[in-house]
Amino acid sequence: MANEENHQETDVNENNDSNQKIDRPGRQFYIPSQIVDEFGEKGRDHLNKPFRAQFLLALTAGSFMTFGAVFSVLLAVGVETKGIYHLLSGLGFAAGYSMVFISGAVLFTEINVLLPSYLFNKAGLMKKNIYKFWLSSYVGNIIGAFLVAVLIQWSGSFASTFYPELEMYLDHKMKFMDHGVKGWFQVLVSGVLANWLIGMAAFLTTSARDLTGKILGTTLPVVLFVAGNFQHSAANMGYFSMGILASDKYTWYEYIFFNLVPASIGNLIGGAILVSLLFSYAYKEDIQTSLGRKKNKKGAER
Repeated sequence: MANEENHQETDVNENNDSNQKIDRPGRQFYIPSQIVDEFGEKGRDHLNKPFRAQFLLALTAGSFMTFGAVFSVLLAVGVETKGIYHLLSGLGFAAGYSMVFISGAVLFTEINVLLPSYLFNKAGLMKKNIYKFWLSSYVGNIIGAFLVAVLIQWSGSFASTFYPELEMYLDHKMKFMDHGVKGWFQVLVSGVLANWLIGMAAFLTTSARDLTGKILGTTLPVVLFVAGNFQHSAANMGYFSMGILASDKYTWYEYIFFNLVPASIGNLIGGAILVSLLFSYAYKEDIQTSLGRKKNKKGAER
């Protein structure tokens, strides 16, 4: 009897140990292969939306870019210490990106990551739909950014100190224009770096499972790209929309041809290749999604 009781007690202890292992808390974030899955699914969902929804969400994202640009300027007005200046400016713009990522708005530079993740994991390309969607997101972002800039100017809300600070930002963005053809390619390379960072902001934001984590994941890469003056076309749409209305130092075509065009090309390269393609290829064996079929080592479809 004593032996039986000992065995029973041992079994109970083993069951308790087993239950403790099973009941341990799960991860509060997605692992990289799951993030690539999420990217692809978001890209597919955006692509399958009606055109009116795509365009309205693009307008919304562009609007948030102008709010972010304005906030970045407002927070940094009068700050002399460079490190704090860059930190506050980056935090200001992170507000715009947080609103984009969490609301599901369609931002051109985020689409440069989401849509390629979908295309890299499925067969066949719906070319007409893809090009139409990319174009509508870009145009929608510009219009949304400009409309909010107009409303801000009409509101007359800002103090006179805002506008000299804004002009400093514009000079910082447009300094490459003085370098001619070399400057054009410098903006392109800077655009690659910018969307690499914004792609990683999307990566970290998608990984997080709560609102605090998503905002923090967005903020860190955004602060870095703002501090580094890397040329991010969607962000610059916000600055330039305010600049067109508040200053005559640069013309609209200078903003477009000497900054937005090369920056956008760089953004496409940085997001599609350095984030989407890189991680899709690195984790292709682990990706399990309805976007495509996973293959075993012998090449048979699962």
